[in-house]
Amino acid sequence: MHDAMDRETAVAAGDDETVDALTIGRRIRQVRAAQGLRLEELAAAVGRAPSQLSMIENGRREPKLTLLQAIARALSTTLEALLASEPLDERAQREVALERAMRGQTFRTLGISPFRIPRSIPDDVLDALLSLHGEIERLKDERAATPEEARRANLALRRLMRTQDNYFPDLEEQARRILTAVNHPGGPLTQRTASDIAAYLGFTLHYVADLPQTTRSVADLKNGRLYLSNRLTAKGDPRTAVLQALCSRILGHGEPTGYAQFLRQRVETNYLTGALLIPEGHAVPFLQDAKKDRAISIEDLRDAYSVSYETAAHRFTNLATRHLGIRVHFLKVHESGTITKAYENDDVDFPADRLGAIEGQLCCRTWTSRVVFDVDDHFNPYYQYTDTSAGTYWCTARVQTSSEGAHSVSVGVRFDDTKWFLGRDTPHRAVSKHATEVCCRRAPAGLEEAWRDNAWPNVKTPRTLLATLPTGAFPGVDTTDMYEFLEAHAPE
Repeated sequence: MHDAMDRETAVAAGDDETVDALTIGRRIRQVRAAQGLRLEELAAAVGRAPSQLSMIENGRREPKLTLLQAIARALSTTLEALLASEPLDERAQREVALERAMRGQTFRTLGISPFRIPRSIPDDVLDALLSLHGEIERLKDERAATPEEARRANLALRRLMRTQDNYFPDLEEQARRILTAVNHPGGPLTQRTASDIAAYLGFTLHYVADLPQTTRSVADLKNGRLYLSNRLTAKGDPRTAVLQALCSRILGHGEPTGYAQFLRQRVETNYLTGALLIPEGHAVPFLQDAKKDRAISIEDLRDAYSVSYETAAHRFTNLATRHLGIRVHFLKVHESGTITKAYENDDVDFPADRLGAIEGQLCCRTWTSRVVFDVDDHFNPYYQYTDTSAGTYWCTARVQTSSEGAHSVSVGVRFDDTKWFLGRDTPHRAVSKHATEVCCRRAPAGLEEAWRDNAWPNVKTPRTLLATLPTGAFPGVDTTDMYEFLEAHAPE
């Protein structure tokens, strides 16, 4: 009894995951046609008008349970057979797919009214219509991948990070499990240990000269091979590229279905990579001792684990609030002044757009992250106090270069927490009023009056301003290039 009621409810509701009116209607037509029975004959057998049965077969009317039972008897089959979830024949599947497409937003937007699909329409015409519909849907998805969508996704992720103080226990546990499995004793993670982690996960490492230009690494999941550029051994940290590639496998990432998921996966990968390079169990006592000595230093953390300054700075934000009770902020700023990465849980007032997104905004000209570009001494860290409307903050910053130009990386805390850090005795001080236009976003009145009508810049337009974000499940990756690469390098 309950099964029958559940099925009737499912039919009435049009539940796509069980049975729906379209599927049931096509299955009735499929069984009727296989028995050589005309529509009029079936209609007479169940005491209904042919037009009513036609609407049922076309999925435009939801049949009641009693009528379905009568149809099943007339077709010498069972109700269960009509409600079965087995696939329809290929023709029926095409018709159902097109019927569903016609009921969707795309056809309505194009002004195309749903039409009856007669048997006379060839299969290749149905395939062409479905292909066109799929391509329109794909193009709509590409247009949706705008910089605004990226900012919204970034904002949502940053809010999640703030609620957890940028500390993710599940990722820390994953790192502990992997490091225990390869018997890592703590301290700097060696290149050999990175190779041991790869072997533990079933991968061999292969350094090649022809890695696709749009990728950092490519994993051949079928043959257990991880390909990396042989240029990594000449510059940069080869451990990071290996670990970033492996972390996606450790975390079980699937193909992302949208930009937000792609961004979340990248953050998880970078977090886990940092947790492997700077293990929580070893780094926390190191930082706690530094706090007792009032000598916390990002440079010391960097040197202790042989990582980049940016990796050390990121990792510090993971551990500072949870284990040291220190609220922090982090900024990565391009030499043009554009903020590319940001995190804060110390109430610092970063510039933001109307969505609340920080990335893409111009950093205040007087903030440590901008001032450091004008400092001649790039060997020693730069420290600065900055007075703001939200209070006084102290920051330490470094400049690092890459193929995308110079970036500054800075970590800062509120004035009350400065006592725990080296560099607190700096004489450098500034005032930031970026909440008001005159501070950064608008030139001082005198300068503007003198030059506004006498200046015409030739703008260096960022290419991302004129295009949507790179498309595809993995934005920016040339999949054809990647697949051809894997085919060429796959073992015989």
